[in-house]
Amino acid sequence: MVDPAPASGKSRFRRWLDKATPSRESVESNRWLRPVANRVMHSSLWRFTRRSVPRGVALGVVTGVLVPMGQIPASAVLALPLRANIPAAAATTFITNPFTTPPLWVAAYWLGSWMIGPGAAIEKAQVIERSWSDWLVHQAGPATLTGLVTITGALALVGYFGTALAWRLWIARKWKRRADARAARGGGPVITA
Repeated sequence: MVDPAPASGKSRFRRWLDKATPSRESVESNRWLRPVANRVMHSSLWRFTRRSVPRGVALGVVTGVLVPMGQIPASAVLALPLRANIPAAAATTFITNPFTTPPLWVAAYWLGSWMIGPGAAIEKAQVIERSWSDWLVHQAGPATLTGLVTITGALALVGYFGTALAWRLWIARKWKRRADARAARGGGPVITA
């Protein structure tokens, strides 16, 4: 029987997502995941809570920037001991993509060069011959790595605390709307915190 109401974009997306997402039973019965299925499918890793989502965002930033390949599986595996939200961690790994990675690496090189200091670079440049590979290994590599770790730490902190703040604001707004609706219905006294 045909649905009389036309399908909205949201319901189409929801149906597609339900088809594309593996069921709990299929994950638990998968022979590769069977040893860790109980831990991977634990509800605290998939439920969006005020503690797990900021952890997932921070973890996704760290794996997105510092792990060169396999970022989503790495964030999912690291989410287990950290009790971070797996979908939030996986989605946040997309902070690095073909558009953001080149500026990120350039910024990391400049920040790392500034942090290491020009004195160390001049000493190394005098000792080492001026070839491309020597510059890459002895100057650009350490500077870029230092900058990447620094930027990753800063972005992870901003992501964690920003998500926690956004969560609190969202809940406060939700409570205010609920209190306003109760007051409009003529309900009892409105208590605001």
